[in-house]
Amino acid sequence: MAARAVSVLITGANRGLGLEMVKQMVEASRPVGKLFACCREPDGPRAEALQTLAKKHPDVIVVVRLDATDLCSIQLCAKQVGSVVGTGGLNLLINNAGMLVKGTLQETTTEDMQNTFNTNVVGPMNIIKEFLPHLRAAAKASGMPGMSSSKAAVVSMASFLGSMANVKESYVILPVVSYRVSKAGLHMLTLCAAEELKTDEILFSLIYPGWVRTEMGGDEGEIDAPDSVKGMLSVMASLTEKQNGAFLSYQGSTLPW
Repeated sequence: MAARAVSVLITGANRGLGLEMVKQMVEASRPVGKLFACCREPDGPRAEALQTLAKKHPDVIVVVRLDATDLCSIQLCAKQVGSVVGTGGLNLLINNAGMLVKGTLQETTTEDMQNTFNTNVVGPMNIIKEFLPHLRAAAKASGMPGMSSSKAAVVSMASFLGSMANVKESYVILPVVSYRVSKAGLHMLTLCAAEELKTDEILFSLIYPGWVRTEMGGDEGEIDAPDSVKGMLSVMASLTEKQNGAFLSYQGSTLPW
């Protein structure tokens, strides 16, 4: 992000990588004007850490309810965000919320697949569509050429488990069929959005955070959340039109589809 203050929205901001992103963004030298930290139950016990952080930064952090599986919730959130950002729009939208259900093909139920797909694919699709006016407004108001995360961008949390090129090597270690299918779908959704909305100069990119030791990633992860997020924020800050539709690691390298 650039020297001017930008507006950022993060889904799934009450725990794990989302919460760590909020922490690092408000403490960074690069200014954040408004940071919309979204989660399903902002007043619930699982959001206590986020609410505590918001109280420390009341002028920056705005905690908003957003359930990625509920279109009405997404629409209401978009309206609330719009009332704050106005014609300045929303510069950076981070699709971080997601779910993982363990199971092989034979173990995965219809409900597992539907719930995972609704959260990891349909949710981001609806979020992109509902926030599109605010992203367009930000691109128009920026006055900057090209594409960047300080102008108008959507970054979604990807996974190497959604890479078709990696299935043979990784499946035996972690089958998680519904998660793999949904992440592959998210990858395609991002590519389609990047192509369809390039004339609006809104950047779309995928970032794989690594195998992180979080509630979702488990204790066997390879890195901690602070290291992953530090890398991802650095990558986001360096994005240009050259990375529109790219699948990147938290270290900035291009990953195979």
